[in-house]
Amino acid sequence: MLAVQIKPEEDILPRISSKKLFIFQCPGCQEVYFPREDAAALIGSLSNQITGKAVLDYLCNRDFVREYIKEYSQQIDKAQAVLVFSCGVGMQVVSSLLEDKAVYTCCDTLYLNGFQGFTASKFNCNQCGECYLNYTGGICPLTNCPKALLNGPCGGAREGKCEANPDADCAWILIHNRLERIGKLSLLQKVMLPRDYSKIVIESLSREKIER
Repeated sequence: MLAVQIKPEEDILPRISSKKLFIFQCPGCQEVYFPREDAAALIGSLSNQITGKAVLDYLCNRDFVREYIKEYSQQIDKAQAVLVFSCGVGMQVVSSLLEDKAVYTCCDTLYLNGFQGFTASKFNCNQCGECYLNYTGGICPLTNCPKALLNGPCGGAREGKCEANPDADCAWILIHNRLERIGKLSLLQKVMLPRDYSKIVIESLSREKIER
């Protein structure tokens, strides 16, 4: 179970200006906290751009999401980008199934203490409070790179494979290939600042909402 908050509008709106959009919304973890009202307000402001919407519990189930993508395929094809309202796991699942489509997360996943249950998904989320997936094509550099590098591969990557785990693909090679496929290689020109670890601490307002 994960808790999310909506990203600042300046992190979302410039990416989708004048674009046709399809929206995936996952309130599956609302028993912890999902910002339903904030999500509805943002979606409402984009109503003229939306080709379709799908609301489903547990966007982390890849097989389940694949069937929804088939069901909504015509509406998704009409969209120039897909917006995802979910934790980082849900965003990665959607992105992995729509490899030729720009997919953006509208949420940052918040850190929660304690045991949160298990997931059968091969994707993971570090709950860093500042999701990088909009810069990396939906492939998380923190959970896919053993060194959690934010600005490209290390010098140990060889022939597309990870230095720490030669059986695994280098996360940053995957990110490069994904961004090239969707025409977003220019995103690699952005230099990512060091992580702000204070963001993994839930702000008091969010904490109050979660505890209700």
